[in-house]
Amino acid sequence: MKILVTGATGKLGSKVVESLLKSIPASELAVSVRKPEKAEGLRARGVEVRHGDFDQPQNLEKAFAGIDRLLIISADGDNKTRIRQHANVAQAAKRAGVKFIAYTSLANATESNNLFAPTHVATEAAIIKTGIPYSFLRNNWYLENEIGSIQGAIAGAPWVTSAGKGKVGWALQQDYADAAAAVLVGNGHENTVYELSGPLLTQEELASALGKVLGKNIPVQQVSDEKYAEIMKGLGLPDFVIPITVGIQESIRNGSLAVKSHDFEKVLGRPVTPINEALTQLVNAISQTK
Repeated sequence: MKILVTGATGKLGSKVVESLLKSIPASELAVSVRKPEKAEGLRARGVEVRHGDFDQPQNLEKAFAGIDRLLIISADGDNKTRIRQHANVAQAAKRAGVKFIAYTSLANATESNNLFAPTHVATEAAIIKTGIPYSFLRNNWYLENEIGSIQGAIAGAPWVTSAGKGKVGWALQQDYADAAAAVLVGNGHENTVYELSGPLLTQEELASALGKVLGKNIPVQQVSDEKYAEIMKGLGLPDFVIPITVGIQESIRNGSLAVKSHDFEKVLGRPVTPINEALTQLVNAISQTK
């Protein structure tokens, strides 16, 4: 069996690769990357490195040749670009004869009002259309997405949000990566949808958990979307990023990530990393980079 991971040099992809290498020999693993030179370390370990560009369908078909199981890690970019790119990937997988596709989707994708949902709805549909057996890994939210706020709290700043009482199923990227690896190497995952959500927490509850890790009280400052945008601009975020960050807060406030599920445990065969332990890992990682 040959498994291929796209985006393998990215933050999530690199973790998926490391998780896979714990259970399969390097000779059974291939990666598809836009810049193969960034994957030389994997090549040196015996992983096959292939050039794959989501904007070059013929190139992708060659990259997927001889692959049994494919993990499509969703690309970065606006919804329109990602929808086009992901459709290219799905069609190339069909032409190449791939036998199984796992895809990193979004929590409750087909019913979601999240600003990123259109990409995932379209991609899930494109994969189903290929007729290839699939597993949709509907990832909730990476705890690493909150590193900026965690760094601020460490420095003494309040936890600023406009998400109100909206709940999120935060989990570490490593947990999502381990789940993806388990699906790729396991059996019985054909035509499945997994809602991968950690225990649901509000912003206040997350800040409280972080406060326990840091040993101090972290005040939570609930603001309007307009004020949040103003604060983000003051922190130096580029203008084009600000509507996205505000949109994320709005999506959380509207409940798009409040998906309660035990699928993580079902796929992993273990509980998701507890939030205090997960936050401790991130705080330690931040301190080591100083």
